[in-house]
Amino acid sequence: MNPTVGHGVVQGAVWSVRCGAAPPCVPRSMPMFLPVCALLAALLAAGCSLSLSGKGEVAAYDFGTAAGAREGGPRLRQPLLVYEGSGPAWMDSALIHYRLAYRDASRPQAYAGSRWVMSPAALLTNRLRQRLTGAGGGVILPTDGLRAPASLRVELDEFTQVFDAENRSRAVVRLRASLVGSRSLIAQKAFGVDKAAASQDAEGGVRALTAASDEVLEQLLDWVAVSMKK
Repeated sequence: MNPTVGHGVVQGAVWSVRCGAAPPCVPRSMPMFLPVCALLAALLAAGCSLSLSGKGEVAAYDFGTAAGAREGGPRLRQPLLVYEGSGPAWMDSALIHYRLAYRDASRPQAYAGSRWVMSPAALLTNRLRQRLTGAGGGVILPTDGLRAPASLRVELDEFTQVFDAENRSRAVVRLRASLVGSRSLIAQKAFGVDKAAASQDAEGGVRALTAASDEVLEQLLDWVAVSMKK
């Protein structure tokens, strides 16, 4: 499993960094390495979990190509105003978060060297709009300046890869949705999906989080279709 350590090569010297750890020491008789130590010390002082691997490349992920509308799935007859999704402040970045539940589940941590292409809330919003458009009702954006019979707001509560053991992890997606009419709340519901990860690394987490997101959005779409008929 590789969530916790950043590593890389600087001028032929292999180094590894853990946040809170001291930088590698070098003799004072080797001044060419002093700028490197100064850089590492600055990064550690800032609490950084920077990872340089190979040429410093960062792996960037999104949800991939969206699946088409499922056969026999819900159909919407009215357009829906879909606001941008939101989430807690610590999740408002492109970092891929995980939790080591077998040590301390209250500490969300981030992979070094792997990122989403945008924040999880933004990824989920884009996927949701794609699915709603496929359901036939039409999607209106806040910037369109158009009215809709109802609007949908989604708040992301959890979007992490949770390690229950060193060799076992799962994706956890939790969100709350509010369907609002012109003057009142139509319906509100919490949704959640857990998906086992095939591998205990960032790529395994990404694949499991994508699958969990697609499943939770299917549940959300069914709920919207039923709620709009009431």
